[in-house]
Amino acid sequence: MTRNELEHKISTFQIIIIGFAIIIMIGTILLSLPVSSRSGRITSPECALFTATSAVCVTGLVMKDTASYWSPFGQAVILLLIQTGGLGLVTIAAFIEIAAGRKLSLRERNLVEDSISAFQVGGMKGMIRLIFKIVLIIEAAGAIALMPVFCSDYGWSGVWMSVFHSISAFCNAGFDLMGTHSGSFSSLTAYSRNVFVVLPVCLLIVLGGIGFLTWHDIITHRRKVKRYRMQSKVILVTTAILILVPAVCYLLFEFTDAPFLDRISYSVFQAITPRTAGFNTVDLTKMKGAGIALMIFLMVIGGSPGSTAGGMKTTTLAVLLANAASVFRQKKETVMFGRRIDDSVIKSASALMIIYFFLTIGCGILISVVEGLPMKECLFETASAVGTVGLTLGITPSLGLFSHMILILLMFFGRVGGLTLMYAALSGMKPDVSRRPVEKINVG
Repeated sequence: MTRNELEHKISTFQIIIIGFAIIIMIGTILLSLPVSSRSGRITSPECALFTATSAVCVTGLVMKDTASYWSPFGQAVILLLIQTGGLGLVTIAAFIEIAAGRKLSLRERNLVEDSISAFQVGGMKGMIRLIFKIVLIIEAAGAIALMPVFCSDYGWSGVWMSVFHSISAFCNAGFDLMGTHSGSFSSLTAYSRNVFVVLPVCLLIVLGGIGFLTWHDIITHRRKVKRYRMQSKVILVTTAILILVPAVCYLLFEFTDAPFLDRISYSVFQAITPRTAGFNTVDLTKMKGAGIALMIFLMVIGGSPGSTAGGMKTTTLAVLLANAASVFRQKKETVMFGRRIDDSVIKSASALMIIYFFLTIGCGILISVVEGLPMKECLFETASAVGTVGLTLGITPSLGLFSHMILILLMFFGRVGGLTLMYAALSGMKPDVSRRPVEKINVG
């Protein structure tokens, strides 16, 4: 079979999945090497695979503390995997081709379109260049903003820590290098009251999670919001609501023993980080049941399409809520910002919700039964994995091989996307265009 025949036989969705799998395998091999660990010993395949998957899928769940276990080389590999996973292998490959002066074929443009959730193939070169400019500028600005604090505390090593945490935050990965300074798996708890760390990290998470198409609208049209794509408007409004409402809830019901200004900082950070960053500034095990439940909900939702974040996506939630509103108001059409939502989009959103719901609950039950752990911790873990968040109630390192494999599959599913996997698996099937007789069925 020739290369062209092979390319036409494999769908763009399958190429995206294969690309992620290849990067994970390369990362697993590199992290298994003795040079990747501080002890100079070979890392077990289970740990290397879990860490590589978590990095490429920008999740942040880890079996070993990143700072204390992995060597500088291993940390550099992890950071490279995070950056590759955040941008996407297809986007990086397309940028290299453009930089080399090559023209993208129509198939390659379609591949990039599916990778970044774009609507059309026109102007794809400009879009890819813009993506890399945005990433470079924001990550550099984030690193510069963090340097005064980290360099003051850790000297020249603070430069590396600033770069690492800036990329990790923008890519919504949640990996940190605080383990050798404030204790293993401590994340950013040592800086919970430092606004010069908390604020830049929050901004990086939000900026990375709104999606590159939204950034394209913001840069192209600036303050002319009416000219934004409907999707960008939905993303910005939904993101604002999903930050504001949980932050108010946490402010009212959590962290009541802390000073008021600290409560505001804790509440805002814990409203932002579940979608889908994975950093934390408080001990999550001390949060109330209602706070944990809210965090599980936020983790499953995740970020926005075409962003560095994973999860069910903000637009999916928005479409489902808009559809529910149209049903309650007995409207024939689902409308958002004066535009009708196609029925196929509503069907896709409903299918995604069902997939994420059953994966989170089903895998949580399975891990709870196998490990003999409370359901709350297991649900939190599976929601964190499928939402590519990386937050945990402390059970990740102690889980067995079977449970780790479940989490690996969930992380991969959450980053690649549920519909991408479904389309890839069913790409050979012909669409059913037949129409059958209608019969009513009562619901509700």
